[in-house]
Amino acid sequence: MGRILITTDYLVPGDEVDRLLRQHGHEPVYRPYSGARQLNDQSALFHGIDGAILASEPVTADMLAAADRLKIVARSGVGYDSIDVAAATARGIRVCNAPGTNHHSVAELTIGLMIMAARHLDKVTAEVQGGRWPRTAGRELRGSTLGIIGYGPSGRAAARLGVALGMSVMVTTSHPDPDDPSVDFADLDSVIGRADYLSLHTRADRTAQPLIDAPRLQSMKSTAVLVNTARGSLVDESALALALRSGTIAAAALDVLEIEPWPHDSPLRAVDNVIITSHLAGQTVEARARAGLAAAQAVIDVLENREPASPVA
Repeated sequence: MGRILITTDYLVPGDEVDRLLRQHGHEPVYRPYSGARQLNDQSALFHGIDGAILASEPVTADMLAAADRLKIVARSGVGYDSIDVAAATARGIRVCNAPGTNHHSVAELTIGLMIMAARHLDKVTAEVQGGRWPRTAGRELRGSTLGIIGYGPSGRAAARLGVALGMSVMVTTSHPDPDDPSVDFADLDSVIGRADYLSLHTRADRTAQPLIDAPRLQSMKSTAVLVNTARGSLVDESALALALRSGTIAAAALDVLEIEPWPHDSPLRAVDNVIITSHLAGQTVEARARAGLAAAQAVIDVLENREPASPVA
C-alpha cells in the first residue's frame, strides 16, 4: 500500500515494527540517520515515500517541499521540535510523536545523572582506570531539593523517583496537580533559586531564547547541579560553560546538546565539571520497543484514514 521511510537507527529489517508494517501491506525503506545528511540526500529523502518513522534529525520546509506522496511523519520519540510542523501542516502532512513511551527511561537516567554528579562518578571511574584509587567524598540525594521544570510524563516520573529517594520536590508547570501532596508547585524563579538539582523536562521553542540563560544560571545556588534530559536548545551552552568555570553553579549533567553529535568547538569542551551523554535518556530496550510500535501504528492509522493516537499537527 505504501512505502514507509525509517530513519531511526535501532529499527531494522525483521523486527516488530518491520513485521507490523508488512502485515498491513506496507514496504519499509531503511535510511538510518547518523548525522547531518548531504543536501542532495536531504532533498531526496522523502521522494516516493508515503509515510515516515523518523529519528531526531531536522526536517525542513525544503525537504517537505520535495515530498511528492508523503502523508505522515511520525517521531519514534517524544520531541518534535526538529520538524518544521508549520510547513508539514501547510502541505497536509500529519505529524505525530510517541508520548508516554519513554518517560520511565528518561526519569531513571535523570536520577542516574544526579547520582553521577553527586558522587563524582565520572572522575572517580576515570582515575580508577588510570591506576589510582580515589576516596572522594560525595553527597547524598536524600534531604536535598529537586527542582523540576515541566510536569509531563517524564517530569512526573522523575518527581516520583525523587520523592522515593527522600528528596524535597519542587515543580514549576502550567498544569499543577493540587491533589499531589508530595510535590511543592511554585513559580519558575522560585524553583530555579531553591533547587539543589534542577532538572529540565519541558518542551523547547525553536523561536525563543534559551530557558536557562546567564541570568537564570546566576540565580541558582553555587552548589546546584543542572540536569537536562529534555532538549539542548533549552540551555545557553556558552553561558553554562562560563557558569561552570567560574563556580556560579557546581556542575551540569547533559544528555542533550544544542548541536548533536557534540561538536569539537563546543564551549563545553575542556570544562571538567560537566557530564555529557549521547542523547540516550529514552534509549532503553523497553522504551525503544514501545516508541517504534507507537510510531508505526500512527503511520498505519493515517494511511488507512484513521485518526492517529498522538497527533501534534
